[in-house]
Amino acid sequence: MMQVLDLCERSAPADSGDKTDLPDLTQTAVFGTVSLIEEDSAAPPARSFWRRSTGRLIVMALIVLGVRIFIGEASVVPTGSMEGTILIGDHLFMDKLLYGPEIPLLGWRLPMLKTIHRGDIIVFRYPKNPSEAYLKRVAGVAGDRLEIHDGVVYVNSKPVAEPYAVHNAPRTSRYEQMAPIVVPPGKLFVLGDNRDNSSDSREWGYVPLENVIGEPMFVYWSYDAPSSRWLDENLEDKLAFYATIPIHFFSHTRWSRTGTWL
Repeated sequence: MMQVLDLCERSAPADSGDKTDLPDLTQTAVFGTVSLIEEDSAAPPARSFWRRSTGRLIVMALIVLGVRIFIGEASVVPTGSMEGTILIGDHLFMDKLLYGPEIPLLGWRLPMLKTIHRGDIIVFRYPKNPSEAYLKRVAGVAGDRLEIHDGVVYVNSKPVAEPYAVHNAPRTSRYEQMAPIVVPPGKLFVLGDNRDNSSDSREWGYVPLENVIGEPMFVYWSYDAPSSRWLDENLEDKLAFYATIPIHFFSHTRWSRTGTWL
């Protein structure tokens, strides 16, 4: 841009014998041109535009990153362990702010502002593999005495009403029984709502309180596809699956699930 302005053609002085008697048009034209050049040269160069754009992108990226780390993030549910309440293919927005979000690189966590109660649905890091996040319902907190008889959960010797629980196997099956246990301090006992198709505390034990990272708030989109498609780690298969989503978007979207609060 500066080079173009520098190459602008200036007016040539008039060829006359007595220059003193003529109006000073040359200076006016030249100064006028110079004035224009100086005015235009004040415009920001192209690199200033890209510098400002890059700065805005960095600020936006930091805002998005901050929201994801400290406030909440989106996630998809790939399995049916919570079916009855949360379906395979539900895309959830998760609240993290009240659960002591972790500061990246430092490993520090902010104070947890919410007390977890029985019946809450939580997202937590799987105790046996913290790189994986699980979604379950809290059945017992520290100090609770839990047992399961014929599909009925008893907390401190009292049966719990669970209208959300799904039972497909007979109530007398081994999946519907559990000997009494007492939840240790700083631990949670969690169950999937789909009781006969859930890997939960009955199988791998308690969830440390510090493993909790958030709770699902609402379903912002739900897409009907089997678990195998969401869990497939093969890049080619995953790309092929995502490529079909625009084609089947309207027919496979569960519109009634959109905006469902949990």
